[in-house]
Amino acid sequence: MAKAAETKRAKVSLAIAPENALPSTFVVFRDKIETSMAKSADLGYDGVELALLHRQQIDVRAISRTAARLGLQIPMVSTGQVFAAGGVWLTSDDETVRATAMVHFIGLMEVAAELGADINIGRLRGMVAEKQPFERAEANFLGCMDPLAERAAELGVRILIEPVNRYETNYINSCESACELLAKLGRPNVLLMPDVFHMNIEDRDIAGELDKHFGKIGYIHFADSNRLYPGNAHTDFPSIVCVVKKHRYEGFIGVEILPSPDPDTAAARAIEYLLPLLA
Repeated sequence: MAKAAETKRAKVSLAIAPENALPSTFVVFRDKIETSMAKSADLGYDGVELALLHRQQIDVRAISRTAARLGLQIPMVSTGQVFAAGGVWLTSDDETVRATAMVHFIGLMEVAAELGADINIGRLRGMVAEKQPFERAEANFLGCMDPLAERAAELGVRILIEPVNRYETNYINSCESACELLAKLGRPNVLLMPDVFHMNIEDRDIAGELDKHFGKIGYIHFADSNRLYPGNAHTDFPSIVCVVKKHRYEGFIGVEILPSPDPDTAAARAIEYLLPLLA
């Protein structure tokens, strides 16, 4: 059933993936997309975030029709599977690896454009390899980002850089380092996508860092400190939401959590906890 009216608060999306997604994909529902969308709408989510590997995983037109019928938005296409399954990344010294990563990413950007979504770069950016100078890794990344940002502008899509904690990559771990990179890139359609799970590891003050960099934020990921649903562990979500409200943010917060104790319960407890906070 379509929602009756627009909310005047930050909106909440749920990360979902097709049934053939990698087991390591951080999503709650890994099922037929239309089935997961219907469950998300019934629970009260405003949208869904699609974790994709390639265009052939989904029927874009069918998903657009389903979203319209359910009153859902699709604010984000996430790309972690391109790194995990494809074994390609943008800091690589191997030109073929970088070129392949860009081809995959552009394909998903085109999907995002058709869905009216943004697209993220998390682990797909890569890492600083052993014996690879930091400066060369970053030059490789920036060299890829210029044409990607140009193509994104043509498509009307924003690219969002997601800082990821040190245990998953050694490049762009904090909001501060991501914002330094954005300044070097100088592209208005490339923004920051903080994830409070990673911030809990890398940033001394989650609310303070969000407040400091809020003007560059295009989307936010929520998960508690144990990667489960918000309200399950010790992350101070009330103080984080205070910052969101201070900046009158009406964009999306994406719930990207493990499906524990089971997918339906995790999805329900996340939205039950967040909606009263955001209201």
